[in-house]
Amino acid sequence: MISATRRWVRRNRSGIAIAAGVVGATYLAGQYVIGKISEARERMTSDRLARENLRRRFEQNQTDCTFTVLALLPNVTENILQALPVEDLTHELQQKRAERLARSGGEGTPSILISGPSSVGDGGDNSSLSSFQSSSYIHASQLTQPENGSGRPRKSKAQLWNEVKISSITRCFTLLYTLSLLTLLTRIQLNLLGRLNYLFSVVSTTRPLPLERAHSISLEDNDSPGSPGGPTHGNDFETNRRYLAFTWYLLNRGYAKILSEVQAAVTEVFGTISPTEAISPTRLSELTLQVRQKIEGSTPAQRRAKNWLAYLLPPRAEEEDLLIESGVLTPPPISTSSASSSDQRSTSLPPLQPAATKSGLETPQSPLRKLLDETSDLIESPTFTRIHTLLLNSLFSHLIDKKVSEQAFPAPPAPTQPNSPYPPSSAEAPPQFPHITEISSSVTVVPANHGESAEAAEPTTKLATILALLTRQAHVIGNGNPPPPNNEYVQAMEREVRELEAFAAVIYSSQLDVESVVEGGNIDGDHKVERAQAGMLESAWSSICGRDGGGGAGR
Repeated sequence: MISATRRWVRRNRSGIAIAAGVVGATYLAGQYVIGKISEARERMTSDRLARENLRRRFEQNQTDCTFTVLALLPNVTENILQALPVEDLTHELQQKRAERLARSGGEGTPSILISGPSSVGDGGDNSSLSSFQSSSYIHASQLTQPENGSGRPRKSKAQLWNEVKISSITRCFTLLYTLSLLTLLTRIQLNLLGRLNYLFSVVSTTRPLPLERAHSISLEDNDSPGSPGGPTHGNDFETNRRYLAFTWYLLNRGYAKILSEVQAAVTEVFGTISPTEAISPTRLSELTLQVRQKIEGSTPAQRRAKNWLAYLLPPRAEEEDLLIESGVLTPPPISTSSASSSDQRSTSLPPLQPAATKSGLETPQSPLRKLLDETSDLIESPTFTRIHTLLLNSLFSHLIDKKVSEQAFPAPPAPTQPNSPYPPSSAEAPPQFPHITEISSSVTVVPANHGESAEAAEPTTKLATILALLTRQAHVIGNGNPPPPNNEYVQAMEREVRELEAFAAVIYSSQLDVESVVEGGNIDGDHKVERAQAGMLESAWSSICGRDGGGGAGR
């Protein structure tokens, strides 16, 4: 039996070898295919998790941007309200009118006099003063009453009304420009930091350990800046803190430049209009557009050449002074020798000394310098100008169309069909007011398209009534109540300007050299980051370039 088996195997050994080879090759091929399928499945799962993580981080970052704007908005609002105290001018006008009526023999308290009928001597401004008194909010910084008779010259009623006119319009428009710039600056800053933190977290998790530490447990110092695992480009708290401190410039310096420019434009456009002059919605839209053209530019070349960077970031020579003034850097100590020499020579100033701590701006390759340079590039890009124009269109439209026009001008009666048994519905017949003439996203001026018959039938109201509404809306624009966010102007921007989120997505998903974040970056980590960012980058650019026709969002 055994010999017979040996003879059979000897006779068929070639066939048996071929069969064994085929079975082995089939097994190896099957294992290879199964391994590749498992690898592809794991890669797809990893990509899906990475995209979901990136989307979740991005959405949380945009929510943080909104709350940051609402937290910073009251600070700049208080500065603007103090610079243009419209309520103080209104109070002075009311006092002047009360004194005039008291001298003419009228008796009663000022409140009764204000609510009385208008007279020819008052120029018909009693109702306007009453609307200022009953409608305007009083900010905490304006609770002190203005002092009269303190040695300053008393102004006439015409001068006071002119100041009220210019100040109320300037204050409201300045808040709109400041809100739009603050929104864009906050989006740029937080998305740049969010992108760096995300890349740092991805690279740190995918970076392989050295061979000698692969199977050991050790403690690492990830907090000290000088340690190997310490904070670097995207995870340095002190660098992030100093970078975010540059928002202080807009809140305390940049707004003043905006205010002076807006005030000059408003004075030129509204200076010759009397507060008692009748204004129609179309005329109000045209005047508002003229102010915007003088500030932003009336031609495409002027709008592209507009330098918004001067309102948002200081010059390089003043960057370290800003960090010291904002409290981020410690001011340099004054030595006793310099103090004694300054006492002896009062006419000469002590020499300037460097700050007690380094600012992080010494070298062009420092992380803070790189962040500021990239921020400047983004602000000076054509996409920034386009997004800023869209934000201003939304803000001015919400102010003029939805707030002022709906309250200052009576709604025309809805047309009814003669054979219809049903009364007209208010939801089916909204007020047919002309929308504010907006500057289009392609940096051109869109003229108003209204017929002569519609323009002739437009309602009118006094400019003083519009001034009262703008005075009240200034406090609504600067509202920064805690969450949930209830600033309707911020909500209007985020709801109507979807390009704002696309612009933030471009910043958040733009390419970055991962080796600058962590020295000796991992190739697998780089590919994972690129795959996770590809979808958001493509969708963001399609949203921005769909109507813009191209352009760069960053460098």
